[in-house]
Amino acid sequence: MDRELDMTGKTCPVPLIETRKILENMKRGDSITVTVDNETAVRNLSKMAAENQIECAAEKTSETSYAVTLTMTDTSRIPSADSASCTYADKTVVVLSSDKMGEGDDKLGAILMKGYIYALSGLERLPSTVILYNGGAKLSVFGSDSLEDLKLLESQGVEILTCGTCLNHYGLTGALGVGSITNMYVIAGKLSDADKVIKP
Repeated sequence: MDRELDMTGKTCPVPLIETRKILENMKRGDSITVTVDNETAVRNLSKMAAENQIECAAEKTSETSYAVTLTMTDTSRIPSADSASCTYADKTVVVLSSDKMGEGDDKLGAILMKGYIYALSGLERLPSTVILYNGGAKLSVFGSDSLEDLKLLESQGVEILTCGTCLNHYGLTGALGVGSITNMYVIAGKLSDADKVIKP
């Protein structure tokens, strides 16, 4: 039996979870074609298939659409709940201490930071946590050009933490649009426990 699942507009882990639910009721020879609109979903579906010996073929069907077909074989297994999860870099913390990237031209720096956060949300291995402090706190509030990209990261399981003292300093305490407010004790702990800290 051939099935179809439209996951357009859905970010990880939704495509994985919904696909796994259907795979639970599939038999040898059955296939499902999942339509997604981001490469991260394609990679994670393909990874889940490989881990469970499910045949997988991915095809780009348009500029923004992909079709991932999974077919059950004699050796295929039903994916466990653990395999229906996105790929994250273990304890990698990204620190954003400014709303600009680099030095020289502030307008260019703001463009570069926006581009960095957008690119970060599309990486194959996502960070476990993004910490925003000092000027970086301005990125996670309503009206920020990067708010939607930070929300996308959060929807994919990335922890978004913004310094409460910094929000208060800039008069933005009630304007947080994504993640949660944190304090220096938590920030210090996250940085100390991190396997890798990235500060662009």
